[in-house]
Amino acid sequence: MEVVSRTENKLLNRVEIDFKWNHKGAKTPSKKEIMDLVKTLEPGSNPDLIVVKNCKTRYGQPLTTGIALIYESAEAMKVEPGYINERHKGFRSGAASETDDAPAEETNEDSEDGDE
Repeated sequence: MEVVSRTENKLLNRVEIDFKWNHKGAKTPSKKEIMDLVKTLEPGSNPDLIVVKNCKTRYGQPLTTGIALIYESAEAMKVEPGYINERHKGFRSGAASETDDAPAEETNEDSEDGDE
């Protein structure tokens, strides 16, 4: 895997890596393989906070390109749309994906019986 560019996005608390993977003589890499390799490129990164997007393999070429986003926290990762988190749910241990799915408790103050 070749890192085309690496950008630290302080506003969104993430590292953005544009990559190219020449996989001549091998099958097209899976999203899990890409995530595992990205984890080794950024030491100390949490695999539950890695998002791989825009993966494209060129027809007739053994070349895959894409973007890997490595977030600092689950809170910072909330900028990603829900469908992106759904796609990556099978690759995570569950800690990062369950934080935003918990329903908030609702209290209904109008339903109390008052003394009349």
